[in-house]
Amino acid sequence: MAEFAVDPAFEAGSIAVGDLPLCHVRLQTDARWPWLILIPRGPGLREVEDLSPADRARLIEETVLAGQAVRAMAAAIGFTVEKLNIGALGNVTPQLHVHVVGRRAGDAAWPGPVWGVGLPEAYGADGLDTALQAARKALGL
Repeated sequence: MAEFAVDPAFEAGSIAVGDLPLCHVRLQTDARWPWLILIPRGPGLREVEDLSPADRARLIEETVLAGQAVRAMAAAIGFTVEKLNIGALGNVTPQLHVHVVGRRAGDAAWPGPVWGVGLPEAYGADGLDTALQAARKALGL
């Protein structure tokens, strides 16, 4: 059986936060939004239906936890989250993954989706470190 590996497409725009019981967690490095990506650690996973019923339930719980972490990241970097967007699209990167994005009225893409809007903005070194620390603390990592 093949081992779990993060699709290389994630490497360019995100950095590792750590691992939860089911998912590898990455922070999307676009400073316009506090944003985490959950990638269930299993070889060849493409759809939620590829997970066992127990892992589907765990994915939901880890998504809720990631939402709390996104809110903690946002507070740490001075971004108010009014709405969490949660999506598992996979049209560009087919490896099963879930985006958890903090949104607010007037952000760079509001009220539409964040994908394909403008150019990513890099975090400053301090901002990225602050966001990572807040995410790890909220996730218990």
